[in-house]
Amino acid sequence: MRQPLFGLLNVRPLSRSTFRFAAVSLALTLTAAAQAQTQTGTILPGVSQPVARVGAAKPIMGWIRFCQENPAECTVDLSEPATIELTAKDWQTLNRVNQQVNAAIKANTDKDHWGVEDIWDFAEDGYGDCEDYQLLKRRHLVEAGFPRRALRMSVVIDEEGAGHAVMMVRTSRGDLILDNKRNAILPWHKTGDVYIKREGDEGSAWASLGSRTSPTMTANQ
Repeated sequence: MRQPLFGLLNVRPLSRSTFRFAAVSLALTLTAAAQAQTQTGTILPGVSQPVARVGAAKPIMGWIRFCQENPAECTVDLSEPATIELTAKDWQTLNRVNQQVNAAIKANTDKDHWGVEDIWDFAEDGYGDCEDYQLLKRRHLVEAGFPRRALRMSVVIDEEGAGHAVMMVRTSRGDLILDNKRNAILPWHKTGDVYIKREGDEGSAWASLGSRTSPTMTANQ
């Protein structure tokens, strides 16, 4: 009499529930691996809609003073693209620079650091606050060949209700956010922030984002 395969192997046949559990575990493992690959730059992010511009806005004073001392950082070169066609190499570079700068700077408020409320610089002494992280990231990305016009300093209200500066990278896959609070680069609508304004890409005036609320923020309220 022929024996079932499980009998020949001297093991008990697996139940349906065991198969289901194994399938679910495999799916979760693959999902986690895909998320990890996305955050480390081996898989490109999905395509999403950019943040809508709703008009012009005034830059903040810290930015104005920074531009007076660093005019090349604030000049908009209209020959550059306003968005970049995101490649796998670009995505890897964005992740590398974001993580390296986040690790290199120690967080410190302008008040504690300089004795003033708001000053923008490149954290050259290794200390800085949110905008300093982003300015240094932009410098490195421009050196790596990214167009400055597509790298926009942005002002948001964060999940704690405080004003916060991030860098918005405008790409063919949507607006991606580099933040000193996390190493993962997220699409704007997944950060949990309220978007107030960003640097303009046509001239010196900033662009109002109309206090656009991230769906993640809405879901958490």
